[in-house]
Amino acid sequence: MKVNLMEMTLKEVRETGNPEVAILPWGSCECHNLHLPYGCDSLTVSAVAERSSIRAVQAGAKAVVLPTIPIGVNSDLFGFPLVLHLSPTTQLEILRDIVWSLEHHQIYKLLLINGHGGNNFKALAKQLYAQTKVRLFLCDWWKLVQEVAQQVCDDSGGEHGNEAETSWMIYLYPELVHLEWADSGQVKTPRLESLKKEEIWTARPWHFLTVNSGYGDPRQATFEKGEKIVEAAVEKISRIILELSLVVLDDSFPY
Repeated sequence: MKVNLMEMTLKEVRETGNPEVAILPWGSCECHNLHLPYGCDSLTVSAVAERSSIRAVQAGAKAVVLPTIPIGVNSDLFGFPLVLHLSPTTQLEILRDIVWSLEHHQIYKLLLINGHGGNNFKALAKQLYAQTKVRLFLCDWWKLVQEVAQQVCDDSGGEHGNEAETSWMIYLYPELVHLEWADSGQVKTPRLESLKKEEIWTARPWHFLTVNSGYGDPRQATFEKGEKIVEAAVEKISRIILELSLVVLDDSFPY
């Protein structure tokens, strides 16, 4: 069964028929400690989106997975080599053109599955609201399974190249993980108490915050932990896709 538009032919697209839901994975291109690839976020969100869509289609959904956008908001990591960055205004224009394309093809439900913590699409969705018939739905996939990650991981701290992220990469792309290269993911403490207590927020220069861009100790990561996290996410997202596929968009939606 194919749901990935990039792998489908015109014959297959015509035979499948017009989907109810388009799924747009969006990742990043950035370093994740010394042991994970720069495409970690993009590779993971692509796999989660495709696996979830296949399961949803098997349950009766009509869905297609669009090409993954592999670059995100990353200017705070410019202290490391070859990190790529899209500004939020550029993301808005990319999203606007994708929405325009979908509206032309009479696909009015777009689920954006985000794979990168630096991306924040809420303001963009509000900007596009009422400018199009397409309804935009947002999902940060890893947030759906934070409790699972906390249950299965020995080190529940960290947020970048940590045990959870390394585990799901071992599960999905073991050939790209070099766990023996990883450092402990130690980070520095802010000098302001209000930042420590998260009473205020500021952009963090990651080359000062971290040693090698990692935040959280990945060294207890395993295939089994990654499997539990990813499969829990796939189960939840497949149900979301099915629900979106079946719902009728009317003037009072979503109420």
